[in-house]
Amino acid sequence: MDRFLEKLRQTAGENKVKTNEAMAKHTTFRVGGPADYFVTPAGPKELAEILKLCRDSNMPFFILGNGSNLLVSDKGFRGVVIEIGKPFDYCEVKGARLTAGAGCLLSAIAKKALDHSLTGLECAAGIPGSLGGAVVMNAGAYGFEMKDIVLEVTVLKPDGQVAVLPLTSMEFGYRTSIVAKQGYIVLEAVLQLEQGDREEIKKKMEDLAARRREKQPLEYPSGGSTFKRPEGYFAGKLIEDAGFRGYCVGGAQVSEKHCGFVINKDHATAEDICRLCGEIQEKIMKDTGVALEMEIKRLGEFEGFGGKK
Repeated sequence: MDRFLEKLRQTAGENKVKTNEAMAKHTTFRVGGPADYFVTPAGPKELAEILKLCRDSNMPFFILGNGSNLLVSDKGFRGVVIEIGKPFDYCEVKGARLTAGAGCLLSAIAKKALDHSLTGLECAAGIPGSLGGAVVMNAGAYGFEMKDIVLEVTVLKPDGQVAVLPLTSMEFGYRTSIVAKQGYIVLEAVLQLEQGDREEIKKKMEDLAARRREKQPLEYPSGGSTFKRPEGYFAGKLIEDAGFRGYCVGGAQVSEKHCGFVINKDHATAEDICRLCGEIQEKIMKDTGVALEMEIKRLGEFEGFGGKK
């Protein structure tokens, strides 16, 4: 038996480790080749031990949440994908503060807030990701960002130490945070909300959900907004003005509903998506001088216009 695999199973538990796991099953794009190893830690202690094993073995690893905002190569990933799953999926409310694990979906957290008549999370209800990923990238929508409600974040540092970071230490910026900069891993976060009127909160959530259905291609697999917003511009408008609405490469398409989304229209490969994004970046740079930066993270090797990871 593979010596590393044996150690990984000893550390995480026999039933917590899979080999050659298709990543298409774990990403919202529904594409991606196999990860050599796929493991779901039973909790923070096991997570720290798995990370130590990976580092001691010089084994590449990747932390996976809900699989949104992620494009995995068709060739897969030569390393360990560590899923922050059910053991990190919890949410509790005390007063106007909500504490949730990194694996809890934002939609579930928003529903919990609604049940307790807490306002502040309405705009996050439709973001297709987990709390951990949302904190890492300071996710946002409709003028809202995670920094608006985060009170403190518990993280696992690369040295295995657990630390509690207050908002003032989070260094939140546009789609970034100290967690992303330092390679920390989010374990849980405390969110500061406010008491509100349940019916008003529900109405706002329903209105925002209707806006998303109308303007975003929710009926197709995607990774969410494909490009970051360039300063002074809107990515979707730049892409539309460049003539890319409905443009396809293989099974990948620039959404006809919203040009800020590249979608998996018809059994797209990761390479299709990558090449389409590369063509968009190349033309917009040539036409306008604006450098569009991918918001979607790439995992593995790519050979399209977008280059390697």
